[in-house]
Amino acid sequence: MINEQIRDKEVRLISEEGEQLGIVSVKEAIKLAKEANLDLVKIAPSAKPPVCKIIDYGKYKYEMTRKEKEARKKQKVTEVKEIRLSPNIDSNDLNTKANMARKFLKKGDKVKVTLRFRGREMAHTSSSKVILDNFYAKLEDVAVVEKPAKLEGRNMTMFLSEKR
Repeated sequence: MINEQIRDKEVRLISEEGEQLGIVSVKEAIKLAKEANLDLVKIAPSAKPPVCKIIDYGKYKYEMTRKEKEARKKQKVTEVKEIRLSPNIDSNDLNTKANMARKFLKKGDKVKVTLRFRGREMAHTSSSKVILDNFYAKLEDVAVVEKPAKLEGRNMTMFLSEKR
């Protein structure tokens, strides 16, 4: 809220230099802001009495949007990368897939390892858990199991994340 939008009887006023001017009426605060060719901006509406500051509103709004952009830049977005395996995978193929997973984990992404069963392969789901265990064993130095292997329909999935 700025200038005439402030409906409180009295506010705690802060000058443009940052010094406290004490508790004054809103009319007096607006008058002081107009004399300085600036705006009266309500900074802390939940305080008793509300805190208002005499500042240039356009500049204040610009600073706030810039701070929000900076905060968004610093956020880290973790992606979930998927690696698909089959029950009859060869050891060389498993090594290749493990190296891809290692790259993903080093970048900070999480890895979803999916073991897909087709047709009659569903009869051997219990013995296929060994493949996921071997896959994790190759990545033990950089990864930790976030969710252990679990059979869901025709897929067995396991989630890995970077070791801290």
